[in-house]
Amino acid sequence: MKTNLKIAILLTCHNRVKNTIQCLKKISNYTLYDIYLVDDGSTDNTSFLVKKQLPFVNIIQGSGNLFWNGGMRKAWDTALKEKEYNFYIWLNDDTYLYENAIDNIINDYNSIEKNTIIISGLCEDHMNSNKFSYGLRDHTYKPILPSGKPQKGKYLNGNFVLVPSIVVKKIGILSQDYTHGMGDYDYGLRLIEQGGAIYSSSNYLASCEPNGLPRWCNPNYSISQRWEHFKSPNGLNIKEYTLFRKRHWKKSWRFDIIKAYLKLIFPSIYPKK
Repeated sequence: MKTNLKIAILLTCHNRVKNTIQCLKKISNYTLYDIYLVDDGSTDNTSFLVKKQLPFVNIIQGSGNLFWNGGMRKAWDTALKEKEYNFYIWLNDDTYLYENAIDNIINDYNSIEKNTIIISGLCEDHMNSNKFSYGLRDHTYKPILPSGKPQKGKYLNGNFVLVPSIVVKKIGILSQDYTHGMGDYDYGLRLIEQGGAIYSSSNYLASCEPNGLPRWCNPNYSISQRWEHFKSPNGLNIKEYTLFRKRHWKKSWRFDIIKAYLKLIFPSIYPKK
């Protein structure tokens, strides 16, 4: 990697200090980058332990109510005020980079002629290698699997993403309209709508264990438990989900909201679909 590149790595965390430290230590040559970590109200000594083991990490204190999208916005805002970077990297603290992952994702970016793009680093399930867990999906929501070269897609997971400064100048940072989820999908769709594109990495660059079936549509939970998760910031968040659907599916959003309520009420149909 060219050493003159200025790269900011952005993370947010809450009460999973072991994951956070393991994630940070998996960054190859981590002292080459500026790392911005938002500790969103952790009570497990995250800030103290990270600073003790990795003193070069810039730790920003959150309110405890930022969740993923809010925490990543705060980290990104802080980095933007600090200096001008060539690239910004989103990294989830439960995502563990493989050796030279950052070099490889930048090489993938450089292999594409168009510069208003972002690269989604493909992640495999660390319990089941070669099985897709997060990264990029096509227009049918089918996972894009590694092929040895970048591939264009549509739906973006925020686990490990390379965003060049030219894209930030074009569409800004993550939207303030989302608290936890949907911010990553929204960012990718906004870029596509502005004439940009999203590509996958050539190969798997990290591992991350996939989440299970969401509580709001999981038949193992009661209707009252599903309803609470349906509304909550770290659940579906139906209010923000409605905004997201209106924004990007102007003709069909009402049908999508009806489907969400049907999944809530009749969750046994969701896994089958």
